[in-house]
Amino acid sequence: MSYGFDTLQIHAGARPDPATGARQTPIYQTTAYVFRDADHAAALFNLQEVGYIYSRLTNPTVAVLQERIATLEGGAGAVCCSSGHAAQIMALFPLMGPGRNVVVSTRLYGGSITQFSQTIKRFGWSAKFVDFDDLDAIEAAIDDDTRAVFCESIANPGGYITDLPAVAKVADKAGLPLIVDNTSATPYLCRPIEHGATLVVHSMTKYLTGNGTVTGGVVVDSGKFDWAASGKFPSLSEPEPAYHGLKFAETFGPLAFTFHGIAIGLRDLGMTLNPQAAHYTLMGIETLSLRMERHVANAKKIAGWLETHPNVEAVTYAGLPSSPYAGRVKTVCPKGAGGLFTVTLKGGYEACVKTVDSLELFSHVANLGDTRSLVIHSASTTHRQLTEEQQVAAGAAPNVLRLSIGIEDADDLIADLGQALEKAHQ
Repeated sequence: MSYGFDTLQIHAGARPDPATGARQTPIYQTTAYVFRDADHAAALFNLQEVGYIYSRLTNPTVAVLQERIATLEGGAGAVCCSSGHAAQIMALFPLMGPGRNVVVSTRLYGGSITQFSQTIKRFGWSAKFVDFDDLDAIEAAIDDDTRAVFCESIANPGGYITDLPAVAKVADKAGLPLIVDNTSATPYLCRPIEHGATLVVHSMTKYLTGNGTVTGGVVVDSGKFDWAASGKFPSLSEPEPAYHGLKFAETFGPLAFTFHGIAIGLRDLGMTLNPQAAHYTLMGIETLSLRMERHVANAKKIAGWLETHPNVEAVTYAGLPSSPYAGRVKTVCPKGAGGLFTVTLKGGYEACVKTVDSLELFSHVANLGDTRSLVIHSASTTHRQLTEEQQVAAGAAPNVLRLSIGIEDADDLIADLGQALEKAHQ
């Protein structure tokens, strides 16, 4: 039987606990699991049987969360980990190697830009930054050492919407996996796999959890990529010495990437999600569609009001008819353009700082996707480490504020923004 999104966000992956009948997924706060006997233990360690060994690798609470998110995204499997940044490394880890590169969008979260431009160099990897509106530039940037293409569905901070079907065609032509960060959209607004993505990553810290309590990340595998076709992905297609020559692609088929993420990625990188965090995220996902509908409705109303304000120079929300990306909403995010966008203020840097300091309902935090409305001046915080040129390219110029619109009363949020903008220009 086929179920709708609202049903799946509550039930997917979960069953009443067989031991107690508990309806909510229990928090399995345990480090290790007792084997039935020596043969059972050997089968688990040889990847001949699926089960629980040690909570760095697998945990029943986390397993429910993995299945739920994979189901909502339309994927074959998923691997949860400790944060969104961990998820990005987990996604690249089986694909990359010294001297290899990934082609990435210039429109990324500032921390991701730093991770790709600086940190991955320590692995011998590199990133090529390209404007993903220029499909020819993406194609030109791909070379024999490229192993993936990476973008965000709704880019943080500006709410820019990527033309996923077009980018997927470029990646597919090159025989490369497309990795899409779907944090800002969530699977309720956008399902990148349906548009050609190979892997989907999330910072579950944001909208999926929705209550600002825990950090977490996930990598969702579409199960549709042939890892053995080109010889470019030996970690997945060639014999794995640690498992007596097992070939992940040959043995696990559509679940090859997922099993590698657990058996190699979590085993050796140890970026484990704890069961308490998984529990909070499961509870958050139960109301995901309800929250996203309100986030979108509020954002559309507030962005429209801001666009007409005399102290505002521009608003980037793709849900506005004036946005150059409004047309992509219908195809990429048919249920709405999300709750994240930027606003450019007249008065520059100083006006931004004064506005932030004058807001009362909006919380000044380095986060997004909370039920509460949040604000940050990216140029002086999350994107501070970038050059001004990089800040502008990422949509985080010095005269720009990022707003994450919550689910409060929209008129109350408008009133708060109104008084703060007025104080900033006195």
